[in-house]
Amino acid sequence: MFTGIVTDLGTLRALKPGAVTRLEIATAFNTDDIALGASVACNGCCLSVVEKGAGWFAFEAAQETLAVTTLKDWKVGDRINLERPMQVGDELGGHIVAGHVDGIGTVVQAVDDQGSLRLTVEAPENLAKYIASKGSVTIDGVSLTVNEVSGRRFGVCLIPITQEATNLGKAVVGKRVNLEIDLIARYVARLLGQDGN
Repeated sequence: MFTGIVTDLGTLRALKPGAVTRLEIATAFNTDDIALGASVACNGCCLSVVEKGAGWFAFEAAQETLAVTTLKDWKVGDRINLERPMQVGDELGGHIVAGHVDGIGTVVQAVDDQGSLRLTVEAPENLAKYIASKGSVTIDGVSLTVNEVSGRRFGVCLIPITQEATNLGKAVVGKRVNLEIDLIARYVARLLGQDGN
């Protein structure tokens, strides 16, 4: 489990496509205390460490992961939002995030607002009903408050520190982003029989 508070902005240093795609990410994390098999949220996608060294770690992504996330868009040099799992007793600064990407959204508007960056994102039809004004949503692993909702589109506002600490500060129109809806919204919909199942 994660909180959606990005704690390192890593850089994709190598990518090797194949039946399983290997991703190497440079990081400021101390990799000495990260075990092989440990989970790290990478742009909101929970991946397991398969190899590591000083200042870097490697992950493998299966075809299913590539199909349902933006990982297939990544290029060497891209900045990647990183978060290690929360531990019992940690401050929950964002909201409860599973690291399981629900779908891919698209940035349809990016506007400067007196130093803050306002993004409008279009969600897939099947996710839109779970996104509510003043609720929480995770975009590329970043916990954000939804400002407004209009159909499949919703708005968020990034204050300067969020722009600097995450890759969303460089978001442009057309950028595809990983979305994870709020876990509570998912379970409420399930209990009310409104999730289609």
